Amino acid sequence: MSIVVTASGQVTIPKDVLEQLGIGPGSKVDFRRHPDGTVELVGEEEKGTSSRFERFRGHAGPGPTTDEIMDMTRGEV
Repeated sequence: MSIVVTASGQVTIPKDVLEQLGIGPGSKVDFRRHPDGTVELVGEEEKGTSSRFERFRGHAGPGPTTDEIMDMTRGEV
C-alpha cells in the first residue's frame, strides 16, 4: 500500500488501517524504528500507555440505579 506525503509532511492513513489500530480523531500514535530499518505505526492502545482495563470500559451496560441497588440491599426486590 502506497501513500503520498504532502508538502507539509502529512499523510492520510487508510480507514481500514485506522480501524485495525483503533485510531480515531484525537488518538495518539507512535512510530517505532526497528534495527532492520523498518518503521512501524503503533496505536496508543498497543503501546500499553492506557490502562489494561480501558478496552472493557462501558461493556457492562448502564447497570442498576442507586435506588435499585439500595432496594436490593434492603431485600425489597
